Amino acid sequence: LRSLQHVSSPYPEGEAASVRRFYGEVLGLREQPTPSTLAGMSLVWFSAGEGLELHFFPGTPDVKSARHFCFDIDDLEETRSRLQEAGLEPFNDTPIPNRPRFFCKDPVGNLIEFTRIEGDYRE
Repeated sequence: LRSLQHVSSPYPEGEAASVRRFYGEVLGLREQPTPSTLAGMSLVWFSAGEGLELHFFPGTPDVKSARHFCFDIDDLEETRSRLQEAGLEPFNDTPIPNRPRFFCKDPVGNLIEFTRIEGDYRE
């Protein structure tokens, strides 16, 4: 195993614009073209850090699931404010030492964790 390369999450049919607006405009991720061999599949891909991609495909998000992915970000409060300004509802969960965090659902129902890694959580 060399690394985690991408995470794929569903979005409801017809909601690609919501995915692009949220991940591209609200969170500031850079959209990238999908491979020509996958043309016509309505995929939306973003760069999500060095060597990591976030892929979205038409499907049904499990809005009741605790399954999620997590972004390590610089400024939690600024990100929380941007999410609230976009009409979303960030919420806190059980604290982890040296990893302040909160969660939020994206506009199509996928759960996301936002954290800032400040040190070893075992300390």
